[in-house]
Amino acid sequence: MTLPNFFLADLPSEATLTPDMLSEACLALRRNRERYLAPRATARLVALLAELGDNWLQPDYPFRRLAMEQGPAALGFAPPTLARGLDAFFRQLTLENLHALLVQDLGHAGRLDAFHSTSEDARSGRSALAVGPELLFHITAGNLPVGALHSLVLGLLVRSAQFVKCARGQALLPRLFAHSIYEADPKLGACLEIAEWPGGSATLEDAVFATADCVTATGSDETLAALRPRVPARARFLGYGHRVSFAYVCAEMLDGFQARKCALRAATDIAAWNQLGCLSPHVVYVERRGGVLPEEFAELLAQELAQLEAAEPRGPLAPAEAAAITARRAFYEVRAAHSPDTRLWASEDSTAWTVLYEAEPLFQPSCLNRFAYVKGVEGVEQLLAAVDAVRGKVSTLGLAAPPERAAVLAATLARWGATRVCPLGRMQEPPLAWRHDGRPSLGDLVTWADWEC
Repeated sequence: MTLPNFFLADLPSEATLTPDMLSEACLALRRNRERYLAPRATARLVALLAELGDNWLQPDYPFRRLAMEQGPAALGFAPPTLARGLDAFFRQLTLENLHALLVQDLGHAGRLDAFHSTSEDARSGRSALAVGPELLFHITAGNLPVGALHSLVLGLLVRSAQFVKCARGQALLPRLFAHSIYEADPKLGACLEIAEWPGGSATLEDAVFATADCVTATGSDETLAALRPRVPARARFLGYGHRVSFAYVCAEMLDGFQARKCALRAATDIAAWNQLGCLSPHVVYVERRGGVLPEEFAELLAQELAQLEAAEPRGPLAPAEAAAITARRAFYEVRAAHSPDTRLWASEDSTAWTVLYEAEPLFQPSCLNRFAYVKGVEGVEQLLAAVDAVRGKVSTLGLAAPPERAAVLAATLARWGATRVCPLGRMQEPPLAWRHDGRPSLGDLVTWADWEC
Protein backbone atom coordinates (compact mmCIF):
# COMPACT_ATOMS: atom_id res chain seq x y z
CA MET A 1 0.00 0.00 0.00
CA THR A 2 1.44 3.37 -1.05
CA LEU A 3 0.15 6.43 0.76
CA PRO A 4 -0.62 9.57 -1.25
CA ASN A 5 1.01 12.85 -0.25
CA PHE A 6 -1.93 14.36 1.65
CA PHE A 7 0.06 15.58 4.65
CA LEU A 8 3.39 17.29 5.26
CA ALA A 9 4.58 14.12 7.01
CA ASP A 10 4.14 12.30 3.68
CA LEU A 11 6.88 14.39 2.05
CA PRO A 12 10.27 12.77 1.45
CA SER A 13 12.61 12.89 4.43
CA GLU A 14 14.91 15.29 2.60
CA ALA A 15 12.12 17.85 2.16
CA THR A 16 12.58 21.08 4.09
CA LEU A 17 9.68 22.70 5.90
CA THR A 18 9.49 26.49 6.06
CA PRO A 19 7.40 28.88 8.18
CA ASP A 20 5.56 30.02 5.05
CA MET A 21 4.55 26.45 4.23
CA LEU A 22 3.14 25.98 7.72
CA SER A 23 1.31 29.32 7.67
CA GLU A 24 -0.35 28.40 4.37
CA ALA A 25 -1.27 24.97 5.74
CA CYS A 26 -2.93 26.57 8.78
CA LEU A 27 -4.97 28.95 6.62
CA ALA A 28 -6.13 26.02 4.48
CA LEU A 29 -7.10 24.07 7.61
CA ARG A 30 -9.22 26.96 8.86
CA ARG A 31 -10.99 27.29 5.51
CA ASN A 32 -11.65 23.57 5.29
CA ARG A 33 -12.95 23.44 8.82
CA GLU A 34 -15.48 26.18 8.11
CA ARG A 35 -16.72 24.35 5.02
CA TYR A 36 -16.57 20.70 6.00
CA LEU A 37 -16.26 20.22 9.77
CA ALA A 38 -18.07 23.04 11.57
CA PRO A 39 -21.51 22.09 10.11
CA ARG A 40 -21.18 18.37 11.01
CA ALA A 41 -23.58 16.87 13.52
CA THR A 42 -21.95 15.25 16.53
CA ALA A 43 -23.79 11.98 15.86
CA ARG A 44 -22.17 11.71 12.41
CA LEU A 45 -18.70 12.32 13.83
CA VAL A 46 -19.27 9.74 16.57
CA ALA A 47 -20.45 7.17 14.03
CA LEU A 48 -17.39 7.79 11.84
CA LEU A 49 -14.96 7.44 14.75
CA ALA A 50 -16.65 4.25 15.98
CA GLU A 51 -16.42 2.76 12.50
CA LEU A 52 -12.74 3.68 12.30
CA GLY A 53 -12.15 2.08 15.70
CA ASP A 54 -13.69 -1.16 14.50
CA ASN A 55 -11.72 -1.04 11.25
CA TRP A 56 -8.40 -0.61 13.07
CA LEU A 57 -9.11 -3.72 15.15
CA GLN A 58 -9.25 -5.88 12.00
CA PRO A 59 -5.91 -7.53 11.15
CA ASP A 60 -6.52 -7.14 7.39
CA TYR A 61 -7.41 -3.42 7.54
CA PRO A 62 -4.85 -1.85 5.16
CA PHE A 63 -3.77 0.92 7.51
CA ARG A 64 -3.33 -1.48 10.44
CA ARG A 65 -1.37 -3.85 8.20
CA LEU A 66 0.92 -0.98 7.25
CA ALA A 67 1.31 -0.02 10.91
CA MET A 68 2.31 -3.58 11.78
CA GLU A 69 4.70 -3.82 8.84
CA GLN A 70 6.49 -0.52 9.37
CA GLY A 71 5.85 0.19 13.06
CA PRO A 72 8.41 -2.11 14.71
CA ALA A 73 11.32 -0.59 12.78
CA ALA A 74 10.01 2.98 12.91
CA LEU A 75 8.86 3.06 16.55
CA GLY A 76 11.07 0.46 18.24
CA PHE A 77 8.30 -1.79 19.57
CA ALA A 78 8.11 -5.52 18.91
CA PRO A 79 5.04 -6.55 16.86
CA PRO A 80 3.15 -8.11 19.83
CA THR A 81 3.68 -4.97 21.93
CA LEU A 82 2.53 -2.72 19.11
CA ALA A 83 -0.50 -4.90 18.35
CA ARG A 84 -1.57 -4.97 22.00
CA GLY A 85 -1.21 -1.19 22.28
CA LEU A 86 -3.26 -0.57 19.14
CA ASP A 87 -5.97 -2.96 20.32
CA ALA A 88 -6.16 -1.26 23.72
CA PHE A 89 -6.67 2.15 22.12
CA PHE A 90 -9.05 1.30 19.30
CA ARG A 91 -11.25 -0.91 21.50
CA GLN A 92 -12.22 2.31 23.24
CA LEU A 93 -13.64 3.92 20.08
CA THR A 94 -17.22 2.70 20.32
CA LEU A 95 -20.54 4.49 20.02
CA GLU A 96 -21.19 3.91 23.72
CA ASN A 97 -17.80 5.19 24.90
CA LEU A 98 -17.85 8.26 22.68
CA HIS A 99 -21.37 9.14 23.83
CA ALA A 100 -20.36 8.63 27.46
CA LEU A 101 -17.37 10.96 27.00
CA LEU A 102 -19.59 13.72 25.58
CA VAL A 103 -22.12 13.39 28.39
CA GLN A 104 -19.44 13.21 31.08
CA ASP A 105 -17.51 16.30 29.96
CA LEU A 106 -20.30 18.43 28.49
CA GLY A 107 -23.38 17.34 30.42
CA HIS A 108 -25.31 16.53 27.23
CA ALA A 109 -24.21 14.71 24.07
CA GLY A 110 -25.73 17.42 21.84
CA ARG A 111 -24.12 20.48 23.37
CA LEU A 112 -21.69 20.88 20.48
CA ASP A 113 -24.68 21.06 18.09
CA ALA A 114 -27.09 23.38 19.89
CA PHE A 115 -28.05 24.87 23.24
CA HIS A 116 -29.17 22.19 25.70
CA SER A 117 -30.19 22.15 29.33
CA THR A 118 -29.61 19.63 32.04
CA SER A 119 -32.48 19.15 34.48
CA GLU A 120 -30.74 21.53 36.89
CA ASP A 121 -30.23 24.14 34.14
CA ALA A 122 -33.88 23.93 33.08
CA ARG A 123 -35.07 24.86 36.57
CA SER A 124 -33.21 28.17 36.30
CA GLY A 125 -34.19 28.80 32.67
CA ARG A 126 -30.67 28.32 31.37
CA SER A 127 -29.09 26.28 28.59
CA ALA A 128 -25.53 25.97 27.29
CA LEU A 129 -23.61 25.49 24.04
CA ALA A 130 -20.01 24.22 23.85
CA VAL A 131 -17.76 25.61 21.10
CA GLY A 132 -14.44 24.06 20.14
CA PRO A 133 -11.36 25.95 18.90
CA GLU A 134 -11.19 26.67 15.19
CA LEU A 135 -7.58 25.45 15.01
CA LEU A 136 -5.90 23.11 17.47
CA PHE A 137 -2.11 22.75 17.48
CA HIS A 138 -0.94 19.52 19.14
CA ILE A 139 2.73 19.17 20.09
CA THR A 140 3.11 15.49 20.90
CA ALA A 141 5.69 13.57 22.91
CA GLY A 142 7.96 10.98 21.36
CA ASN A 143 7.62 8.20 23.94
CA LEU A 144 4.21 6.71 23.02
CA PRO A 145 2.49 6.78 19.62
CA VAL A 146 -1.16 6.66 20.71
CA GLY A 147 -1.29 9.99 22.54
CA ALA A 148 -1.54 11.83 19.23
CA LEU A 149 -4.37 9.54 18.12
CA HIS A 150 -6.35 10.39 21.25
CA SER A 151 -5.79 14.11 20.59
CA LEU A 152 -7.08 13.73 17.03
CA VAL A 153 -10.25 12.01 18.27
CA LEU A 154 -10.94 14.78 20.78
CA GLY A 155 -10.32 17.49 18.22
CA LEU A 156 -12.72 15.96 15.72
CA LEU A 157 -15.44 15.70 18.36
CA VAL A 158 -15.20 19.43 19.11
CA ARG A 159 -15.07 20.22 15.36
CA SER A 160 -11.57 21.71 15.34
CA ALA A 161 -9.15 21.79 12.46
CA GLN A 162 -5.95 20.22 13.77
CA PHE A 163 -2.23 20.55 13.15
CA VAL A 164 -0.27 17.71 14.80
CA LYS A 165 3.45 18.20 15.28
CA CYS A 166 5.17 14.87 15.94
CA ALA A 167 8.62 14.31 17.36
CA ARG A 168 11.23 13.38 14.78
CA GLY A 169 10.65 9.80 13.59
CA GLN A 170 7.33 9.42 15.44
CA ALA A 171 4.80 10.44 12.76
CA LEU A 172 3.96 6.96 11.44
CA LEU A 173 0.86 6.13 13.51
CA PRO A 174 -0.67 9.65 13.55
CA ARG A 175 -0.07 9.81 9.80
CA LEU A 176 -1.71 6.42 9.19
CA PHE A 177 -4.67 7.33 11.40
CA ALA A 178 -5.09 10.62 9.55
CA HIS A 179 -4.98 8.76 6.22
CA SER A 180 -7.65 6.37 7.48
CA ILE A 181 -9.85 9.37 8.32
CA TYR A 182 -9.16 10.83 4.89
CA GLU A 183 -10.14 7.58 3.20
CA ALA A 184 -13.37 7.37 5.23
CA ASP A 185 -14.24 11.03 4.63
CA PRO A 186 -11.89 13.14 2.48
CA LYS A 187 -13.51 16.39 3.61
CA LEU A 188 -12.73 15.63 7.25
CA GLY A 189 -9.25 14.51 6.30
CA ALA A 190 -8.72 17.92 4.71
CA CYS A 191 -9.17 19.45 8.18
CA LEU A 192 -6.06 17.66 9.48
CA GLU A 193 -2.35 18.23 9.05
CA ILE A 194 0.44 15.95 10.29
CA ALA A 195 4.07 17.04 10.30
CA GLU A 196 7.29 16.25 12.11
CA TRP A 197 10.41 18.23 12.87
CA PRO A 198 13.02 18.26 15.65
CA GLY A 199 12.06 19.87 18.92
CA GLY A 200 13.23 23.43 19.44
CA SER A 201 12.54 24.57 15.87
CA ALA A 202 11.11 27.86 17.11
CA THR A 203 10.49 29.50 13.74
CA LEU A 204 8.35 26.59 12.56
CA GLU A 205 6.40 26.37 15.81
CA ASP A 206 5.85 30.14 15.89
CA ALA A 207 4.27 30.00 12.43
CA VAL A 208 1.57 27.68 13.80
CA PHE A 209 1.27 29.52 17.13
CA ALA A 210 0.37 32.65 15.17
CA THR A 211 -2.88 31.12 13.90
CA ALA A 212 -3.82 28.48 16.49
CA ASP A 213 -6.64 29.10 18.97
CA CYS A 214 -5.54 26.36 21.35
CA VAL A 215 -2.18 24.62 21.84
CA THR A 216 -1.82 21.26 23.57
CA ALA A 217 1.66 20.04 24.45
CA THR A 218 2.92 16.83 26.02
CA GLY A 219 6.51 16.51 27.17
CA SER A 220 8.95 17.23 29.95
CA ASP A 221 8.28 20.01 32.42
CA GLU A 222 11.23 21.90 30.92
CA THR A 223 9.73 21.65 27.43
CA LEU A 224 6.38 22.97 28.63
CA ALA A 225 8.02 25.83 30.54
CA ALA A 226 9.85 26.86 27.36
CA LEU A 227 6.72 26.63 25.19
CA ARG A 228 4.24 28.40 27.45
CA PRO A 229 5.55 32.00 27.10
CA ARG A 230 5.76 31.64 23.31
CA VAL A 231 2.05 30.90 22.90
CA PRO A 232 0.09 34.11 22.18
CA ALA A 233 -2.07 35.34 25.05
CA ARG A 234 -5.25 34.95 22.97
CA ALA A 235 -4.64 31.17 22.58
CA ARG A 236 -5.37 28.58 25.25
CA PHE A 237 -2.38 26.50 26.35
CA LEU A 238 -2.90 22.99 27.76
CA GLY A 239 0.30 21.37 28.96
CA TYR A 240 0.75 17.77 30.10
CA GLY A 241 4.10 17.40 31.81
CA HIS A 242 6.17 14.65 33.36
CA ARG A 243 4.24 12.18 35.50
CA VAL A 244 5.10 8.88 37.19
CA SER A 245 2.98 5.92 38.28
CA PHE A 246 3.23 3.09 40.77
CA ALA A 247 1.27 0.07 41.97
CA TYR A 248 0.04 -1.09 45.38
CA VAL A 249 -0.71 -4.71 46.32
CA CYS A 250 -2.69 -5.31 49.51
CA ALA A 251 -1.89 -8.16 51.89
CA GLU A 252 -5.23 -9.86 51.23
CA MET A 253 -4.20 -10.39 47.59
CA LEU A 254 -1.01 -12.25 48.49
CA ASP A 255 -2.29 -15.68 49.38
CA GLY A 256 -1.63 -18.63 47.08
CA PHE A 257 -2.78 -18.27 43.48
CA GLN A 258 -3.86 -14.65 44.02
CA ALA A 259 -0.24 -13.54 44.44
CA ARG A 260 0.72 -15.13 41.13
CA LYS A 261 -2.22 -13.38 39.40
CA CYS A 262 -1.15 -10.03 40.85
CA ALA A 263 2.42 -10.59 39.67
CA LEU A 264 1.14 -11.33 36.16
CA ARG A 265 -0.98 -8.18 36.17
CA ALA A 266 1.95 -6.08 37.36
CA ALA A 267 4.17 -7.60 34.66
CA THR A 268 1.51 -6.78 32.05
CA ASP A 269 1.52 -3.13 33.13
CA ILE A 270 5.32 -3.00 33.07
CA ALA A 271 5.59 -4.61 29.63
CA ALA A 272 2.88 -2.50 27.96
CA TRP A 273 4.57 -0.02 25.61
CA ASN A 274 7.84 -1.16 27.24
CA GLN A 275 7.06 0.90 30.38
CA LEU A 276 7.68 4.14 28.48
CA GLY A 277 4.44 5.97 29.22
CA CYS A 278 3.49 8.08 32.22
CA LEU A 279 0.97 5.37 33.14
CA SER A 280 3.64 2.67 33.54
CA PRO A 281 4.59 1.65 37.10
CA HIS A 282 8.09 2.44 38.29
CA VAL A 283 7.59 0.72 41.64
CA VAL A 284 5.27 -2.04 42.88
CA TYR A 285 4.59 -1.57 46.59
CA VAL A 286 3.63 -4.75 48.45
CA GLU A 287 2.15 -4.93 51.93
CA ARG A 288 4.33 -6.99 54.27
CA ARG A 289 1.65 -8.84 56.25
CA GLY A 290 0.45 -11.05 53.40
CA GLY A 291 1.05 -14.73 52.75
CA VAL A 292 3.78 -13.82 50.23
CA LEU A 293 6.58 -11.50 51.36
CA PRO A 294 7.55 -8.53 49.17
CA GLU A 295 10.85 -10.15 48.14
CA GLU A 296 8.95 -13.32 47.23
CA PHE A 297 6.53 -11.23 45.18
CA ALA A 298 9.54 -9.71 43.40
CA GLU A 299 10.65 -13.20 42.41
CA LEU A 300 7.15 -13.99 41.08
CA LEU A 301 7.21 -10.74 39.10
CA ALA A 302 10.58 -11.68 37.61
CA GLN A 303 9.18 -15.05 36.53
CA GLU A 304 6.19 -13.40 34.86
CA LEU A 305 8.37 -10.85 33.04
CA ALA A 306 10.57 -13.67 31.80
CA GLN A 307 7.52 -15.46 30.38
CA LEU A 308 6.22 -12.24 28.82
CA GLU A 309 9.59 -11.69 27.18
CA ALA A 310 9.23 -15.03 25.43
CA ALA A 311 5.76 -14.15 24.10
CA GLU A 312 6.16 -10.39 23.74
CA PRO A 313 9.83 -9.44 23.46
CA ARG A 314 10.79 -5.94 24.42
CA GLY A 315 12.91 -5.41 21.31
CA PRO A 316 16.29 -3.72 20.85
CA LEU A 317 17.25 -0.46 22.54
CA ALA A 318 19.41 2.46 21.58
CA PRO A 319 22.95 2.03 22.97
CA ALA A 320 22.46 4.80 25.55
CA GLU A 321 19.29 3.20 26.92
CA ALA A 322 20.89 -0.23 27.17
CA ALA A 323 23.95 1.30 28.85
CA ALA A 324 21.75 3.01 31.46
CA ILE A 325 20.16 -0.32 32.40
CA THR A 326 23.53 -2.08 32.50
CA ALA A 327 25.02 0.61 34.74
CA ARG A 328 22.10 0.55 37.16
CA ARG A 329 22.14 -3.23 37.33
CA ALA A 330 25.86 -3.16 38.13
CA PHE A 331 25.27 -0.70 40.97
CA TYR A 332 22.61 -2.87 42.58
CA GLU A 333 24.56 -6.10 42.03
CA VAL A 334 27.28 -4.68 44.25
CA ARG A 335 24.74 -3.62 46.85
CA ALA A 336 22.97 -7.00 46.76
CA ALA A 337 26.27 -8.81 47.27
CA HIS A 338 26.72 -7.03 50.59
CA SER A 339 23.18 -6.69 51.96
CA PRO A 340 20.11 -8.96 52.19
CA ASP A 341 17.97 -5.81 51.87
CA THR A 342 18.61 -5.75 48.13
CA ARG A 343 17.96 -8.53 45.61
CA LEU A 344 18.10 -8.46 41.84
CA TRP A 345 16.61 -10.63 39.10
CA ALA A 346 17.47 -9.95 35.46
CA SER A 347 17.29 -11.44 32.00
CA GLU A 348 20.41 -13.32 31.00
CA ASP A 349 22.65 -11.96 28.24
CA SER A 350 20.32 -9.00 27.60
CA THR A 351 18.71 -5.97 29.24
CA ALA A 352 15.20 -7.23 28.36
CA TRP A 353 13.83 -7.06 31.91
CA THR A 354 15.00 -6.34 35.44
CA VAL A 355 13.31 -6.67 38.84
CA LEU A 356 14.92 -5.11 41.88
CA TYR A 357 13.75 -5.68 45.45
CA GLU A 358 14.71 -3.08 48.05
CA ALA A 359 13.73 -3.02 51.70
CA GLU A 360 14.02 0.79 51.62
CA PRO A 361 10.49 1.97 50.66
CA LEU A 362 11.28 5.44 49.28
CA PHE A 363 10.03 5.90 45.71
CA GLN A 364 12.75 5.31 43.14
CA PRO A 365 12.31 6.29 39.47
CA SER A 366 13.01 3.45 37.09
CA CYS A 367 15.19 3.69 34.00
CA LEU A 368 12.18 2.12 32.21
CA ASN A 369 12.23 -0.44 29.39
CA ARG A 370 10.92 -3.14 31.76
CA PHE A 371 13.04 -2.23 34.78
CA ALA A 372 10.87 -2.31 37.92
CA TYR A 373 11.33 -1.95 41.67
CA VAL A 374 9.45 -3.95 44.30
CA LYS A 375 9.35 -2.45 47.80
CA GLY A 376 7.61 -3.56 50.97
CA VAL A 377 5.45 -1.33 53.19
CA GLU A 378 3.46 -1.95 56.36
CA GLY A 379 0.36 -0.16 55.10
CA VAL A 380 -1.01 2.84 53.25
CA GLU A 381 0.42 5.33 55.76
CA GLN A 382 3.97 4.16 55.10
CA LEU A 383 3.21 4.07 51.37
CA LEU A 384 2.19 7.74 51.32
CA ALA A 385 5.27 8.71 53.29
CA ALA A 386 7.47 6.77 50.84
CA VAL A 387 6.01 8.48 47.75
CA ASP A 388 5.74 11.98 49.21
CA ALA A 389 8.56 13.22 46.97
CA VAL A 390 6.41 12.65 43.85
CA ARG A 391 3.18 14.03 45.29
CA GLY A 392 1.48 16.11 42.63
CA LYS A 393 3.38 14.27 39.88
CA VAL A 394 1.55 10.94 39.99
CA SER A 395 -0.56 9.94 37.00
CA THR A 396 -1.89 6.47 37.79
CA LEU A 397 -1.95 4.10 40.71
CA GLY A 398 -2.56 0.44 39.93
CA LEU A 399 -4.37 -1.13 42.88
CA ALA A 400 -4.78 -4.78 43.84
CA ALA A 401 -7.16 -4.81 46.79
CA PRO A 402 -10.20 -6.74 48.02
CA PRO A 403 -13.55 -5.00 47.43
CA GLU A 404 -14.02 -4.18 51.09
CA ARG A 405 -10.76 -2.15 51.14
CA ALA A 406 -10.63 -0.84 47.57
CA ALA A 407 -13.13 2.04 47.94
CA VAL A 408 -11.52 3.38 51.12
CA LEU A 409 -8.00 3.09 49.68
CA ALA A 410 -9.03 4.77 46.42
CA ALA A 411 -10.52 7.72 48.30
CA THR A 412 -7.41 8.04 50.49
CA LEU A 413 -5.10 7.94 47.48
CA ALA A 414 -7.25 10.40 45.52
CA ARG A 415 -7.24 12.91 48.38
CA TRP A 416 -3.47 12.49 48.60
CA GLY A 417 -3.16 13.46 44.93
CA ALA A 418 -3.49 10.43 42.64
CA THR A 419 -5.67 11.48 39.70
CA ARG A 420 -6.39 7.94 38.49
CA VAL A 421 -6.74 4.73 40.52
CA CYS A 422 -7.37 1.60 38.47
CA PRO A 423 -7.12 -2.18 38.86
CA LEU A 424 -3.62 -3.57 38.58
CA GLY A 425 -3.19 -4.92 35.05
CA ARG A 426 -5.03 -2.01 33.40
CA MET A 427 -2.67 0.86 34.09
CA GLN A 428 -1.78 1.33 30.41
CA GLU A 429 -5.38 0.98 29.23
CA PRO A 430 -7.21 4.12 30.39
CA PRO A 431 -10.83 4.48 29.28
CA LEU A 432 -11.66 6.97 26.56
CA ALA A 433 -13.34 9.25 29.11
CA TRP A 434 -10.23 9.25 31.33
CA ARG A 435 -9.57 12.68 32.85
CA HIS A 436 -5.94 13.15 31.85
CA ASP A 437 -4.01 14.52 34.85
CA GLY A 438 -7.36 15.03 36.56
CA ARG A 439 -8.72 17.38 33.90
CA PRO A 440 -11.72 16.87 31.55
CA SER A 441 -10.32 16.12 28.11
CA LEU A 442 -13.16 17.65 26.08
CA GLY A 443 -14.06 20.19 28.74
CA ASP A 444 -10.56 21.70 28.61
CA LEU A 445 -10.89 22.34 24.87
CA VAL A 446 -14.26 24.04 24.61
CA THR A 447 -15.55 27.51 25.39
CA TRP A 448 -18.99 27.73 26.96
CA ALA A 449 -21.89 29.97 25.96
CA ASP A 450 -24.83 30.26 28.34
CA TRP A 451 -28.33 31.24 27.20
CA GLU A 452 -30.61 32.55 29.90
CA CYS A 453 -34.07 32.34 28.40
